[in-house]
Amino acid sequence: MWYVYLLKSKKTERWYTGSTCDLRKRILSHNTNKNKATKFGAPWKLIYCEISLNKQDARARERYLKSGVGKRYLNNRLKFFFAKGF
Repeated sequence: MWYVYLLKSKKTERWYTGSTCDLRKRILSHNTNKNKATKFGAPWKLIYCEISLNKQDARARERYLKSGVGKRYLNNRLKFFFAKGF
């Protein structure tokens, strides 16, 4: 199983979208500053996740969610989450 996930920085309020086969280990990696791209925003909170059966589908979905259309999709999908200010 592969996971596509969306993290939100508790420090900067920015988003990070990624994919992995081990979600717990990957989030721990983000929160312990082991990733160059996300060490500025730690701690991170998981706010959205999708599951795929293979890596290719997960990577394609990750690319989509990082695009402008994908970001609009996430804003619409999580509109109540963002409205409450979590």
